[in-house]
Amino acid sequence: MKTPLIQKTVLVTGAAQGLGREICLQLAAKNWRTLVADLNPDAGQQCAAECRQLGPDSVFLLADVGTAEGPARMVDEAVRHFGRLDVLINCAAYATAEAFIDMSAHSWELSMLVNVRGIALATAAAARQMIPQGGGRIINITSPASRMALPNYAAYAASKAAVDSLTRSSAVALAGKNIQVNSVAPGMMDTPMQAKTEAALAVLEGQTDLNAFLAARTARIPMGRRTTCQEVAEAVVWLAAEAPDYVTAERMNISGGLDKD
Repeated sequence: MKTPLIQKTVLVTGAAQGLGREICLQLAAKNWRTLVADLNPDAGQQCAAECRQLGPDSVFLLADVGTAEGPARMVDEAVRHFGRLDVLINCAAYATAEAFIDMSAHSWELSMLVNVRGIALATAAAARQMIPQGGGRIINITSPASRMALPNYAAYAASKAAVDSLTRSSAVALAGKNIQVNSVAPGMMDTPMQAKTEAALAVLEGQTDLNAFLAARTARIPMGRRTTCQEVAEAVVWLAAEAPDYVTAERMNISGGLDKD
């Protein structure tokens, strides 16, 4: 008698729009049950509905990973819905652009709470669920900014450097538990967050022609174009669903050559 296949379950933070939404849709198309976690209820509910149209069950979770209890509560709710958690994808992020000498405590606090502490606590909570299941996978979204000198983007860049460190530390901590932890570093990608920060960067750099500013930034990419949410999501989905179990503590650069190892 064959053992019945277990339908995989994925929890994606920051899933209401942009890359997070695309990850949910691609995994739903593979018949994965999706937990759409976000602070935006309207867009989050819409994403969950789109996932359900592809076949598997999908649930929206109103979640704030920047609060002390938010990450653990989110994971607990996910398990209550579907009884298990196979993959966590930490996609939620906060980003703001401001001149280095005018940096605010508020922007640093939000960057560290959402981008760093939120990922750390969500990873630990997910691991506590995955260990008795026999394993799982965790994927963090980092950025080329983590390895660049960006004086008008310092808080975000520093937070993503911390994500790189967390990925390595958690991968080693959980390797013996059959939990693989990896990261994906998207290059320039047209998302709502990217559009907002690039507009702010243009102002900070005294650029009045936004289109020319964006074209100049794109010209820095060796492949000569920006990536898409679809392309980056394909890399995340590969790590979630297809990568060998021996792949852990790795950083995948999906940046068209902008970020090089």
